[in-house]
Amino acid sequence: MNKINIGKYECLMTVVELGSMTRAAEKLKLTQSAVSHSILSLEEELGFAILKRSRGGVWLTEEGERLLPAVRGLLNSAERLNQLANSIKGLETGLVRIGAFTSVAVHWLPPVLKEFQSDYPNVEFKLLNGDYHDVEQWLSDGSVDIGFVSMPCGVDCPCTALMEDRLFAILPENSRFRNYPKFPLVECETEPFISLLESSDHDARRALEAAGVKPNVRFYTKDDYAIIAMVEQGLGISIMPELLLKGRRDKVQILPLIPEAKRTIGMAVAAGEKAPPVAKRFVDYVMRYLKNDS
Repeated sequence: MNKINIGKYECLMTVVELGSMTRAAEKLKLTQSAVSHSILSLEEELGFAILKRSRGGVWLTEEGERLLPAVRGLLNSAERLNQLANSIKGLETGLVRIGAFTSVAVHWLPPVLKEFQSDYPNVEFKLLNGDYHDVEQWLSDGSVDIGFVSMPCGVDCPCTALMEDRLFAILPENSRFRNYPKFPLVECETEPFISLLESSDHDARRALEAAGVKPNVRFYTKDDYAIIAMVEQGLGISIMPELLLKGRRDKVQILPLIPEAKRTIGMAVAAGEKAPPVAKRFVDYVMRYLKNDS
């Protein structure tokens, strides 16, 4: 095999992420024929097809799927090398890839990013927003450098607890519990319950299991704000963390739980001590923001 050409692998990853030669060419500021030639050249070097092509787009072959983790590792290592070299030269540049769930993406990241960008304007960010399962998957496959998680999490990388976040019941404004000072979790067994997907519903499930309560689940969704909208319409009740509800003016009733329940928000760094210097610097900014905000 010829000497590794990082540019070809960067081109491949862009095509895979966007699912289109045309969109990849636009992002890379290349012609579509140049992107196609790069992929064909890489396939010749490797000795097997990486992509399947059709009018609907492109996707990985079985061999390409097996190759993808190694490609991510190669590009991540190249990025760390570039950032370290720039750091040694005193240049603060690089890319920080962050995975976060809704409440962190809305309430924590914007002020931290604003401060960081003010100090390091040449650093770029790639932000991925999903549920707990998504973030853990991105950490595991190397798609992000930093991921915000609910602890304990199932990812084998260093993870730091950031804060405890109380859980609350959210109910329609006209519910029969409107005069209750607190919401008894046991009532979830009879009231229609709106749940996140099982893969990401760690917080509510842990609270309910700890109380020995089996909820009367009528609806599942992946979207936190969809749950709030459904509760507003009187379709059921749910359990949500305080940070997610912060600053909202929805027409719902919010009550503390009996027994009390919390989640622990953590921050995981995929490569640990081998993380890119600029990613480590961003971790410091997150910690400082939370210390000053507490």
